[in-house]
Amino acid sequence: MLDRNSKGFDPAPGSATFLGHPAIATPPGHEEQRAAATEPKDVITEDTNPEVLALEFSTWKKWMILSVVFLVQTSMNFNTSLYANGQAGMAKAFNVSHQNTVTGAAIFLITYAFGCELWAPWSEELGRRFVLQGSLFLVNICCLPVALASPNGFTSIIVGRAFGGLFSAGGSVTLGMVADMFPAEEQEYPLAFIVLSSVGGSIIGPIIGGFIETYLAWQWTIWVQLIFGVAVQLLHLALVPETRSTVRLDAHAKYLRKKGIMPNASGPTEHKTWRQFVMPREVLTIWFRPFRMFITEPIVSILSALSGFSDALIFMQIQSFGLVFKLWNFSVIQTGLAFIPIGLAYILAYIFFIPVIRRNRCLRQQRPECEHAQYESRMWWLLYTAPCLPIGLLIFAWTSNPSVHWIAPMIGCVFIGIANYTIYMTTIDYMVAAYGPYSASATGGNGFARDFLAGVLTWFASPYYHAFHGEFALQIANTVLAGISMILVAATFFIYAKGPSMRRRSPFAVSLARTLSRTTQTTTI
Repeated sequence: MLDRNSKGFDPAPGSATFLGHPAIATPPGHEEQRAAATEPKDVITEDTNPEVLALEFSTWKKWMILSVVFLVQTSMNFNTSLYANGQAGMAKAFNVSHQNTVTGAAIFLITYAFGCELWAPWSEELGRRFVLQGSLFLVNICCLPVALASPNGFTSIIVGRAFGGLFSAGGSVTLGMVADMFPAEEQEYPLAFIVLSSVGGSIIGPIIGGFIETYLAWQWTIWVQLIFGVAVQLLHLALVPETRSTVRLDAHAKYLRKKGIMPNASGPTEHKTWRQFVMPREVLTIWFRPFRMFITEPIVSILSALSGFSDALIFMQIQSFGLVFKLWNFSVIQTGLAFIPIGLAYILAYIFFIPVIRRNRCLRQQRPECEHAQYESRMWWLLYTAPCLPIGLLIFAWTSNPSVHWIAPMIGCVFIGIANYTIYMTTIDYMVAAYGPYSASATGGNGFARDFLAGVLTWFASPYYHAFHGEFALQIANTVLAGISMILVAATFFIYAKGPSMRRRSPFAVSLARTLSRTTQTTTI
């Protein structure tokens, strides 16, 4: 989800860029192995044939592709949330507790966190289109053991959900396509658009899920996921071409040879063996680096915790909305519609972010030598919107009372939604700038934290809320969450103030600074 080459390889200096930073170079050892082979006379590269790249697509074609990718990302996040509306029917059909059925929702999110990281390297080698088609197909297949589970086969539901999450490629590929199609200075607008699909897909599930739960059998919560998934897969198959540069160049080289235009044409990765595809040494490094940075880099740890906790709250609310709006005797359908304010908040946050992007760009252009303008200015808007998270939680908590109009807690949800979108978008933007060639791993930790924490907190949502007793049980439970969010919001201000000194102590950020310094000196000379 990060650089021109997505959440897989972290690039080496000197190649193409994502948000102004170097993108991926050929993995070490591969060039030497190709050179040792029969050296082709005409190597097709990005420099020799730039017209082949997805960067050269027309504007309308890029946004048509982005619109389909928007639906793909929405469907993947839709799968995480609609399941909740089938839990009551599952509990009755399989004679299990409600908490057991929650496992299907939690395990999907947890394996989704790992799946996004596992799919990323293969989209670099095999192409975005092939990997996304494979991911969508496998996720759709995994709906079948859930929907067709026998009366004694509740285990098949858990297994199907677990593999469904693991097979979901998510932002590791979809956001990588943004980097494939847009140059560095144009990527923030499409990135904000795709982030909207990521957060928005999660609340579409409960909005329509109330109608499914009321009028249809629980299996339809799965069948609807499958129908949406198949439709999106066919749309992607029909309308979205390959965008990965190396795959496009390989295909162009084959075309030139076939037509006799350039008999010795050779693509950049055509000479790689199957062993190099399946067992590249770099893959393990790529897979483990996001986790390493999440643990060892304070900036990544704090911002990922803030982003993850914010997203997890949405999935906790999916489990708790029934408890809250039961106070006003809301039906299942009405409870689902109560998520609409969060969706409206996401749209508002997206619209608000457009002038913020424009403002930050102008500041960086006017003050290219200013460290604050290049880095911390990206967090400026977050200083105003991050406090919306505890504010929204407090409003949601202390208006959860039948003596107050039900619109009041929904207003609290608007604050939470604005904060959630802005936190996700801003933390990605800041970490990409701060870590440059290592931004793939830095933001990979961010995405992992969001999905993993959402899964864990979904598991504990119901026990958590039922652990509080008394007249103000719900209010106290949500106030505790607001208190935790205040700590994370305070950490955001800390990074804004101490970011420069924290980057100077980071080996990854220092490496980037040295690379940029050498590049600047070379350009000056």
